[in-house]
Amino acid sequence: MAEIVSPRVNSARLADHVGQHVRLTCKVLRLTGSAAIVEASDGGQVEVRVPIKSPIKDVYIEVVGQVVEPGVVKLLNCINLGDTLDMNIVDFVVEKWHSPQFSSMF
Repeated sequence: MAEIVSPRVNSARLADHVGQHVRLTCKVLRLTGSAAIVEASDGGQVEVRVPIKSPIKDVYIEVVGQVVEPGVVKLLNCINLGDTLDMNIVDFVVEKWHSPQFSSMF
């Protein structure tokens, strides 16, 4: 079975992963029928395309999805994370994930 790698990203890093699977930890700002507008850990807004029956239940979620274009992610799975989350720590982890200094760890 092939392994699917899904790096953790923020809004600024989406452009580097177009067509790839990623993990985006974010705060839900608005949820409409087919899309959610979320705030990524770096403060940028991202459109998440969701299925008709949305699995989004909490304020903070982790989106596992495919980057359609910079700023747009197609939801494949959603992990509900509750109503409080320190997004500064999340963004710290995202940036360390992409740091060459820690490339052997991730």
